[in-house]
Amino acid sequence: MDDLLNPLKNVQIVDRDLLKPNNYNPNKVSEQNLQLLVQSILTNGWTMPIVVRPDFTIIDGFHRWTVSGREPLKTKLGGKVPVVIVAHKDEAEDIYGTITHNRARGTHLLDPMKAIIKQLFDKGKTIKEICKELGMRPEEVFRLSDLGRDDFLKIMTKGTTEYSKAYDINRY
Repeated sequence: MDDLLNPLKNVQIVDRDLLKPNNYNPNKVSEQNLQLLVQSILTNGWTMPIVVRPDFTIIDGFHRWTVSGREPLKTKLGGKVPVVIVAHKDEAEDIYGTITHNRARGTHLLDPMKAIIKQLFDKGKTIKEICKELGMRPEEVFRLSDLGRDDFLKIMTKGTTEYSKAYDINRY
């Protein structure tokens, strides 16, 4: 993205009922933290728009959306929430957006993360791309992949045809 501020230049206030959660978010928040989020919004106002796809599926902001449907926020907000629409080229980029937003703020549950790694592999994504886009090291992807070491190494080296040149060291 060339203009990193572009999404914020197009904040829209929409009916919260237009939004829908995605089906892959591995992030969970305790009820106590949801109450803290409500308090934060009541104290500070709404400081971060919800990030959505053009079809209003939530990429980031599920918990803000959730609490916006509860009192007293529902009434105080008039059933509206601020959103920015981000149009990625494919669902994998939506997933990357959700995970990177979440990882920057908290922790993820193991089983949903394993399912996401499998889904990305099934979509033909490389380990290198997954690592880059999700801010992971190959070891993390390996642990979440449920693949054996040899299978993982095959995938990791798939398409690699260039090797560093070896040289002999003569002993005297």
